[in-house]
Amino acid sequence: MSKTPAAKIKVTELVLRDGHQCHIATRMRTEDMLPICSKLDAIGFWSLEAWGGATFDACVRYLKEDPWERLKSLRKALPNSRIQMLLRGQNLLGYRHYSDDVVRAFVQKSADNGVDVFRIFDALNDTRNLQVSIEAVKKAGKHAEGTISYTTSPVHDVAHFVGIAKELEAMGSDTIAIKDMAGLLTPQATVDLVKALHANTSLPIHVHSHATSGLASMNLLRAIENGAVMIDTCTAAFSEGASHPTTESMIAALQGTEFDTGLDIAAVQEVTAYFREVRKKYWQFESEFTGVDTRVLLNQVPGGMISNLSNQLKEQGALDRMDAVLAEIPLVRKDLGYIPLVTPTSQIVGTQAVLNVMTGQRYKSITNEVKNYFLGQYGKAPSAVNPEVKKLAIGDAVPITCRPADLLEPEMARLTSDAERFAQSEEDVLTFAMFPDIGKTFLQARSTGSLEPEVLLDKASMNASASRYAPSEFKVTLHGETFHINLTGSGHAGEEKRPFYVSIDGIAEEVMVETLSEIEVSGGNAIGNNNGGKKKTTSGVGKSGRPRPSHAGHVTTSMPGTIVAVKVKAGDKVTAGDGVLVIEAMKMENEIQASTTGIVVQVHVVKGDTVTPDESLLEIQPE
Repeated sequence: MSKTPAAKIKVTELVLRDGHQCHIATRMRTEDMLPICSKLDAIGFWSLEAWGGATFDACVRYLKEDPWERLKSLRKALPNSRIQMLLRGQNLLGYRHYSDDVVRAFVQKSADNGVDVFRIFDALNDTRNLQVSIEAVKKAGKHAEGTISYTTSPVHDVAHFVGIAKELEAMGSDTIAIKDMAGLLTPQATVDLVKALHANTSLPIHVHSHATSGLASMNLLRAIENGAVMIDTCTAAFSEGASHPTTESMIAALQGTEFDTGLDIAAVQEVTAYFREVRKKYWQFESEFTGVDTRVLLNQVPGGMISNLSNQLKEQGALDRMDAVLAEIPLVRKDLGYIPLVTPTSQIVGTQAVLNVMTGQRYKSITNEVKNYFLGQYGKAPSAVNPEVKKLAIGDAVPITCRPADLLEPEMARLTSDAERFAQSEEDVLTFAMFPDIGKTFLQARSTGSLEPEVLLDKASMNASASRYAPSEFKVTLHGETFHINLTGSGHAGEEKRPFYVSIDGIAEEVMVETLSEIEVSGGNAIGNNNGGKKKTTSGVGKSGRPRPSHAGHVTTSMPGTIVAVKVKAGDKVTAGDGVLVIEAMKMENEIQASTTGIVVQVHVVKGDTVTPDESLLEIQPE
C-alpha cells in the first residue's frame, strides 16, 4: 500500500512518569506535579504519560500516596490533556498474571478515574497476554495502544516484530507503539522496522526510545522520516541518558519542516525550569548510572530499571558490585531464552543476576519468579532456554503451554472478601490485588492516619553537619569484633532523637541516636562541649537482636528484604535444600532454603520482619 508521512508530528510528554522513573527511581511526589499542571495542560501535547509503570508501586511502597488519588488529582489538574498510562497486559501493574476479571476491573477503574490512553505491552511479546486488556480498553471507550517490546537477539528480527504488529492490529489496537525500553535501536534498525510496520499495517506508529546509548534522538528523526507520526520525549529537566530525547530539542529539530510539531519551545522551557528545581529535592535518589552508557547495547538494562537497581544496591551497601551485576544480566537473559528486559522480566532477570553476584555462585539461590517463568506462568519464552538452569529451577516439572490466565479462576470476589476489613472502595481492592502485603499495610495505615513517606534528606543540613560533627566513615571495635561503618545520611541536626543512615560492613541500616552530648570538629581538633571533654558514642550494629550466623545450621539471606512467608516451625525436620522462608527483595520473592539437613530448633523471624544478610533467620540442628 502507498502512504505518505503525516505533516505534523504528535508528541507524548513523559516528565510525569518515565522521566523521573529513569532518573530518580520513580520518587517524585504528587505535590510536586500539581503546581505545574496548568502550564503542561496548555502546551498541546498529544498526551501526557502520568500513570502506570512503576508509579503505582512507588506510591504505595515508598511515597505512601494513594495512586488512585494521584490519578484523580492529575485528571482534575489536566482537563484539556489526554492522560496516558503504561499497562503490562495481564500483569497490570503488579508482578504476576491476574485473572481476566481483575484485568477488566482494573482497566475500567483506570478509565473511570482519568486514563485516556492505555499503552499495553507484554514483557515476552506474547500477544495472548494482551487480548483481554485491549478488549477492556475498547469497551471503556478509550485509546488502546498495542505495543512491541523491542529487543535484540538471534530470534528478534524485523519479520518477528511485524508478525506481532499484525496481531495487535487484528485485536483492535488504535495505534502501534515501538517500546525501545533499553535504548537498543540504532538509526538504521529504526528505519528498517518503521518501514516494515508502515508497509504491513494501517495503524499510526508511535516510537518510544530511551537515550541510554546516545542514539535516541537520531532514532526518532529517522522514524519520522520513514512514516512514524508519534514520538515520546521528556522536558530537559529529566531527559537524556537513561530517560528520553529532550522535548525542546526535538521541537527545534522539526520546526519549519513538514514534520513541525506546532509546540511552543518557550512554554516547554517554563516547565523545565520548574522541574529543575523540583529535582533538587530528590538528590538522594540520583544515580551515577543514569547517563549515556553504550554498554546497554550488551546488557540491555532498561532506563527505568537502572536508577532503581543502583538505588537498591546502594541501600544494600553493594553499589560497588554494579558493574558485576550489569555483566551478569545478559548471561541470565540468555539462559532464560533471550527475553526482553522490561517490567516484570527486567526485575526477574535483574534480581537473579544480583543473587548470582552476591552469593558468589550462579543459581545457588533461584527466585520464585524465575521458577514460575520456567513453568510457563508468564507466557511463552522467545527461544530455547538453558536446560541445565531450567532443571535447577523446576526439576522435572512440566511447563504449561496455554495462555497462563486460562488457568486462573476469577479473583475479584475473593479479593473483595479478603480486603473487606480495610478496603473502602473497588480501587482499594485493586491496590490490595496488585500488592497483597504492602497494599494491606498501606490501606490499614491510611485508615488510622499513620502513613509516613520515606524521608527526603536535607542536603544543605547534611553538608553543614559534615563540617561540624564527627567523621562519616570509621571503624568500631566492640568486644573484639571490628565493624566498618560508613555514614550515608542523617535526619535534621539539632533533634533530640535523630535517624542516622549507615552502612555496617556493607549492610544498609537505620540507627536512631539520642543525643546526650556533641563534639565540634574545629581545625582538626575535637573540642568537647560543656560537659568537659570528648565523648565517644557507639550505636548498636543492628536493630533486630538476631544472632549473627556462626555455624552451618544458621540460615541467612543473600540480600536485605522483608519476610513474606515462614514455612517451618521449631521441631520440624528439614532436608538441605527445602524451602523454609520466603523473602521479598528488590520487589521479587526469593525462597530461602535449608542450609543443612536436621531439626529446626529456633525461628528468629515472623512474616513482615525486615532482615539483612548478617543475621541468622532460623537455626537448624544438623543431624
